[in-house]
Amino acid sequence: MNVSNERLQAAFAKLAGRTALVPYIAAGDPSPDATPKLMHALVDAGADIIELGVPFSDPMADGPVIQRAAERAIARGTGLRQVLEMVATFRQEDDSTPVVLMGYANPIERMGQQAFCDAAQAAGVDGLLVVDYPPEESEEFAQMLGAANVDPIFLLAPTSTEARIQAVAKVARGYVYYVSLKGVTGAGHLDTEDVARRLDLIRRHVHIPVGVGFGIRDPESARKLSQSADAVVIGSKIIETMEAAVQSAQAQGLSGQESDARAIAAAAEWLASVRAVL
Repeated sequence: MNVSNERLQAAFAKLAGRTALVPYIAAGDPSPDATPKLMHALVDAGADIIELGVPFSDPMADGPVIQRAAERAIARGTGLRQVLEMVATFRQEDDSTPVVLMGYANPIERMGQQAFCDAAQAAGVDGLLVVDYPPEESEEFAQMLGAANVDPIFLLAPTSTEARIQAVAKVARGYVYYVSLKGVTGAGHLDTEDVARRLDLIRRHVHIPVGVGFGIRDPESARKLSQSADAVVIGSKIIETMEAAVQSAQAQGLSGQESDARAIAAAAEWLASVRAVL
């Protein structure tokens, strides 16, 4: 497989036919201090790769659940530099689990592409998915990322043409993220048979792992997708689970730290239920 980052390469190599489990969380939610702890808890619950969302004020691909998480994180002062600090904190105790940042171009452009690459490498980031960096315009940035040992990861969708699949195949490393349905994160109406057909087409051109996300809301849908996908990515349901735990904790008058602990435990328990069926 054409993967370049060592941690991502090792993560997929050790699966031995098992589907990778990739939870998505919004950095800074339920709180900035809780994020590294949440990352560790998700690894303990069976995560193979962590996708860490960089909060952004205008997230075009994110549904209401992830938008709420981003808004809470931004309100607590979480920006791109703080996200990189969270990765560095996580790396103090975990030097093997890959961390992929997912976000939008604006924060990277504001920092500067080369400055971002340098900072991402120093923090221990393994991959980057930028929703609004199309592959046709990303070859130079992809080379910069590669020089920093960060894999550029790209989205494909049900509407992607064969030409777009070929364009992604030229520059993508690590894995490709297939959006399993039209719409935003957390949407429903997941058609696992259609996903399998689309993955067959994608694999004619893409020779690295293909992960599937958007719309996976329960262990059974994850299990069905695992029959055709190399990885399943789950975000909105994890965030909803944490929201419910926080609301319950607040209703009981618990402190912020206790609320965070409840949210982390709930997210890990739910993810373990998915791991059990993969």
